[in-house]
Amino acid sequence: MRPIETLREAPPAPQLNSLRRRRFVPRHDDELELEVDDPLLVEVQSEDYWYEGYNMRSGAHGIFPAYYAIEVTKDTDSCKAKSSEWLDSYRLKFLGSVQVPAHKGNDVLCAAMQKIATNRRMTVKYNPPSSCILEINVKGIKLAVQEDYYTQDGSNECSHFFQLKNVSFCGYHPKNSKYFGFITKHPADQRFACHVFVSEDSTKPLAESIG
Repeated sequence: MRPIETLREAPPAPQLNSLRRRRFVPRHDDELELEVDDPLLVEVQSEDYWYEGYNMRSGAHGIFPAYYAIEVTKDTDSCKAKSSEWLDSYRLKFLGSVQVPAHKGNDVLCAAMQKIATNRRMTVKYNPPSSCILEINVKGIKLAVQEDYYTQDGSNECSHFFQLKNVSFCGYHPKNSKYFGFITKHPADQRFACHVFVSEDSTKPLAESIG
């Protein structure tokens, strides 16, 4: 990976979820384009101050300088809802996100699942999927990603909230209901991302919960 001239400080402590604090324009094919306030799911943190992960808005995957990300604190507006306000909760494995060409459709969903599953098969040995909990209420979907060594107090858990108005489609794979995904749309642009998960059991109840 490449050093950058604009890095002036050490990156924050390792986090699974961050927000982008300034625009980053990629100069190489493996770099991740970032806009202001893009939610980021960080998977790998290198000693050369580069991160690897997903842009949860666009669904794109790549690397970016650690300087461009800040930790999402647990008292942000997206994470303030108390547990008593949530209707349903599901434990899953988060497989990844990918940009998709349309905002709905089983064919779009299945194609995204296939693409992410293929990528996962090539990286699962050194980058296994993260455990997560999806919580559903009338306002939207809360994605709480946990590291495998998370503690009882949830100190290694980071969350992101998707407003229900920005969730355009969800469903499970018609041939294997253990795979679930939902599509989100950018609040301003005509861009869409699909987020894919796998469960030990059927995800039909989860799909019905979101509606």
